[in-house]
Amino acid sequence: MADKKMPYYNRELSWMDFNARVLEEATKRENPLMERLRFLAITGSNLDEFFMVRVAGVKAQVNSGYKPKDTFDLTPQELLKELEEKTHVFMEKQYSCLSRSIVPALEKQGICFLSCEEMDSQQLDYISQYFKEVLFPVLTPLAVDNSRPFPLLANKSLNLAVYLKSKEKEKKGDDKCFAIVQVPGILPRFLELPCEGGRAFTLLEDIIMHKLDELFELHDIKAACPFRVTRDSDMSIDEESEDFMSEMKKSIKRRKRGRPVRLELPAKCDKNLKSFLIDMLKIKKNEIYELAGPLDLTFLSKFAGIKGCENLCFKPISPVAPADFWGYDDIFAAIRDKDRMVHHPYESFDCVVKFIEQAAEDEDVLAIKQTLYRVSGNSPIIAALIKAAENGKQVTVLVELKARFDEENNINWAQKLEKAGCHVIYGLYGLKTHCKIALVVRREEDGICRYLHLGTGNYNDSTAKIYTDVGLFTCNPQYGADASSLFNVITGYSRPPEYQHFAVAPHGLRSFFKQRIQLETENAKKGLPCGITAKVNSLVDPEIIGLLYEASCAGVPVRLVVRGICCLIPGLPEVSENIEVISIVGQLLEHSRVFRFENAGNPKIYMGSADWMPRNLDRRVELVFPIEDEDLKQRAFSIMEMLLNDNTNARKMLPDKSYQHVTHRGKPALSAQQAFYKDAQERLKARQHVEHDSPLIPIHTADEAT
Repeated sequence: MADKKMPYYNRELSWMDFNARVLEEATKRENPLMERLRFLAITGSNLDEFFMVRVAGVKAQVNSGYKPKDTFDLTPQELLKELEEKTHVFMEKQYSCLSRSIVPALEKQGICFLSCEEMDSQQLDYISQYFKEVLFPVLTPLAVDNSRPFPLLANKSLNLAVYLKSKEKEKKGDDKCFAIVQVPGILPRFLELPCEGGRAFTLLEDIIMHKLDELFELHDIKAACPFRVTRDSDMSIDEESEDFMSEMKKSIKRRKRGRPVRLELPAKCDKNLKSFLIDMLKIKKNEIYELAGPLDLTFLSKFAGIKGCENLCFKPISPVAPADFWGYDDIFAAIRDKDRMVHHPYESFDCVVKFIEQAAEDEDVLAIKQTLYRVSGNSPIIAALIKAAENGKQVTVLVELKARFDEENNINWAQKLEKAGCHVIYGLYGLKTHCKIALVVRREEDGICRYLHLGTGNYNDSTAKIYTDVGLFTCNPQYGADASSLFNVITGYSRPPEYQHFAVAPHGLRSFFKQRIQLETENAKKGLPCGITAKVNSLVDPEIIGLLYEASCAGVPVRLVVRGICCLIPGLPEVSENIEVISIVGQLLEHSRVFRFENAGNPKIYMGSADWMPRNLDRRVELVFPIEDEDLKQRAFSIMEMLLNDNTNARKMLPDKSYQHVTHRGKPALSAQQAFYKDAQERLKARQHVEHDSPLIPIHTADEAT
């Protein structure tokens, strides 16, 4: 067990530092302008979820008097104070970035946002027509008085608070009168205006505020302002309920009624409206965030995609056909010949979809088993699984209903799969199933063959275009046996087996990593080749951190690529001198998890779904698998080395817990993401050249391969 006095950086504060790195990308003038807006929107979306889950959780701990078990971490009271200070400063930086840097840059490009006071007569006529024809029929003004209580406002919805006075002078008690108008989330947040020279836009809430007198004809409008409430959205679920699906639906509804944890207001909010909202929402003053700009910056993500501004965006990374499958018309034949590796999004996710689609149509395929954690809204994987069931295949799908904020989507898919005749499992009691695995059982001339796809990312064709992940296809019989055992544990009452190749949580993954790290420590003490290289999204687990500190003290070089939260502190004398941590934040979201251990000169490399967090090691079904094919091992090694050599998007974590950009130091600029994209293109061209005279038909068309 790790030393209780060991250096440990609080996970929530570390997460705030990660979001600050994303915000840095929004401030970078070398990034394309619309991408800077997109990064700013991401920081807003990230912060929303952080408040809904993490900050809400800390507040709950404070209210319940919870005391942390680990003496090296902050108390909830200490943490909440730091978080509130840090988030106020962070949100000020968000709006400073928008108003002082991005808005002037947009104006230089001839793009501006106008308030109604700044519009010319043609533009005012245009918004009047829009209000009359589109907005007015959708709006529902809600008076708040003795007979009409303050409405239950949806989490994260944008609303207007209106302070009114009656025009009927003889009416008694007309001192203060209030109403709420919800800004319709169903309509676009911004509207393009007619404009001579350049492009002009306005926000929906500005149009509504300009036209409030048409909604409240019997009153004078004294003041109005937008506001936004973020609610506690962490779900409590009774997993012993007889109807788990029904319990999930109830929990989702409860989430919408959670206690407010943040109120966002404009900096110049009328004092009467502010008092009214504080009173109605029972919000504390330190939970109020007064902002110098439009509320809810997440809309900027859609704005960044407006037509006509493609030159202000990153050059898209358009996935190419995977070189490993080039020249094959039969995906099973390709996998029979050799293990195959695909690196997304540089190489197309289509091969994963085609793996399931071909299995659905293949007469020799008997069964398909797959885990689904997050899938897209119009998932071709789901469509293929439904087709497989309709074709008489035995289809078993684990749909994780507890995938946070994807619960409703997953419930809908689970119901559709069930109706099609698939066997649907909702996950295991007390655990989330987070592993990424698809198993196809096929009848062949020499007997039954099991084909596998094992991945680091979700079976989601949408996120596969922006998340970096790695997938392995194999029909190795030992991997197949492990896969069957894993599915038997998930779907039945099987005891967790002794896997031949897989390391699986919650019963064997912690001990696997512990043994591997300790082995490197022992090798260092014996003077044998040693080293640990790992890429994860988050490093939080105290025991793993303690073991890495011990390895460092023994002389093991530890190189870590940690995108987000990192509770380990590198570079501390006599603790972590041999540990370096970098974080890569760039055009794509780094999502793959990869682990390399030098193993006394016979290096081993593993990939999988698990981060180094207690939840992944102890409370989830996770899968980590080895790469054993020699060619693929070398490719996996090169992926890790490329990431470690990035000097464009990489930031190094310093002993004081701050991050600084990795400097070029005379070296040419290297973006690992761009290098991987170039490598995918070159590998495909090389295969196309070799296969030029081959009569085989490629899986992908030439158009898809460019």
